Amino acid sequence: MNRRTLGQGLSVSALGLGCMGMSDFYTGGRDDVASTAVINRALDLGITFLDTADMYGPFTNEVLVGQAIGSRRDQVVLATKFGNERLADGSFVGVNGRPEYVTAACDASLLRLGVDHIDLYYQHRVDRHVPIEETWGAMKLLVDAGKVRFLGISEASPATIRRAHSVHPIAAVQTEWSLWTRDVEVNDVRATTKELGIGFVPYSPLGRGMLSGQIRSINDLADDDWRRHHPRFQGDNLTKNFALVEKLTSLADEKGCTPSQLALAWVLAQGDDVVPIPGTKRMNYLEQNVAALEVVLTPLEVESLSLMAPVGSTSGDRYPDMSTVNI
Repeated sequence: MNRRTLGQGLSVSALGLGCMGMSDFYTGGRDDVASTAVINRALDLGITFLDTADMYGPFTNEVLVGQAIGSRRDQVVLATKFGNERLADGSFVGVNGRPEYVTAACDASLLRLGVDHIDLYYQHRVDRHVPIEETWGAMKLLVDAGKVRFLGISEASPATIRRAHSVHPIAAVQTEWSLWTRDVEVNDVRATTKELGIGFVPYSPLGRGMLSGQIRSINDLADDDWRRHHPRFQGDNLTKNFALVEKLTSLADEKGCTPSQLALAWVLAQGDDVVPIPGTKRMNYLEQNVAALEVVLTPLEVESLSLMAPVGSTSGDRYPDMSTVNI
C-alpha cells in the first residue's frame, strides 16, 4: 500500500476506509461482525486511515470501530468528527460549534473509541452562530492536552478554512469530491488547500455508490436507505445521472477495470495530497476499491474523464438540505 501525506506531515495510506455505512444511513441491515471483519481486512491490505464520526449510529459507529481495531490501534490513523449533534434516538439537534461542546464531544468520542487520543479530529460542519475562531480555539486546546494529534474541517468555504488555519494549522479538509461532485474545483476550496499545504480527503468518491453502476432505480436501495430521499436519486435526476454511469462503464470496460475503480483512479490522480475514503461494509467491494490503486491513468485519460463529467453536469443537489454545507 502506497502512502500519502496530508497537511502538517500526517502520513496515511493512499486510500482510506469510510465506516459510516456500517452503522447508519446506507443500512439495509447492520452486521457488526461482518463490518469488523471488513475493518480488519482493510488493515491487512495496508489501509491505515479509518474514518468515523460521533453522529454515525448515532454514537455506535465509533464503538464499532474502536472495538474492531482493538490491539491493532498502533496500525491505525484514526479520524472522527464532532459538530453534527444528534440524540441517542437518532434525532438531529443541529450544528454545534460551541467551545464547551467541543471538549465534551471529544471526551465522549475517546470513551466510545476506547483510545487515549484521536489522530485526526474534524469539525464536521461549521456552526453559523459561533465564530470559527472560538471553535478552533477549543480544538487547539485538545491538541495541547494530547487528546488530539491533528485537526481537520469538513464542508467549509475558503474563507472559513483560512480563518480556522490561522488559529491552528489544518491537516485535512474533508469534502465530497468525485466525478459527479466537482464543486471544490470551482469554488476555490481545492485551490485554497493547495495554497495552504492542507491535505484533501474526498468523501463519497464513488458518488454515494452511484458510480459503481449497481444502482439503476430507487428500488435497488433498501427501504431504510437514506439515499431514497437524496435529490440525485429521485425521478428524472436519477435517469439523467445514470447516463454518466453508462459512459463511465464503457470507459472502464476499455480500461479493463470496474466503473468504481476508474472513478477512484480519477480522484487519486488529482494529487498526492488527496486521500479518498470510499465507504463499504462488504468485503468484495473493499478489495475492489483497494485494487483501484493499480489502475494508472495517463494525463489524457484523466482529462477525458473530466470532460465526460464536467462541473455542474450532475442533476440534483448534494443534500436534501444544503444549508449546513459550503459555509
